[in-house]
Amino acid sequence: MCYRSIVFAGNGNKQHNMKKSLSLFWYFLTVLLFLSQWLPAQKVYSTDSRYDADVTIYVTDSKYDADLLVYKVSSQYEADGNEGLWFFTESKYDADKKVYFTTSKYDADLLIYFVDSKYEAGWRNRERIYLMY
Repeated sequence: MCYRSIVFAGNGNKQHNMKKSLSLFWYFLTVLLFLSQWLPAQKVYSTDSRYDADVTIYVTDSKYDADLLVYKVSSQYEADGNEGLWFFTESKYDADKKVYFTTSKYDADLLIYFVDSKYEAGWRNRERIYLMY
């Protein structure tokens, strides 16, 4: 009789651990899905007004002067993360960031350089990365 109660207790404990693991899995999956909606996508709208912009940008002549190397992608689905893959939207309401392109390097929050390959895109000065979050 003691043996039976030990076996049943052991099986119940195993089932309890499995249920606990499964509930933890669903919890983390839910959290991950929730957080993925808040990950920074680089959908950008170019505004004509500095006052409407979230970030003021200057385009440099050399990639060595830039904080961020940017590649323009053709689809908004390619523009994920904060690694310099930008999709320019037609509407400011579809954008995650509104940017204003300035003609003065000294008025800019961020210096960028447009590259020809998406593999070249990325941050050169990570101190400015917060600007695009």
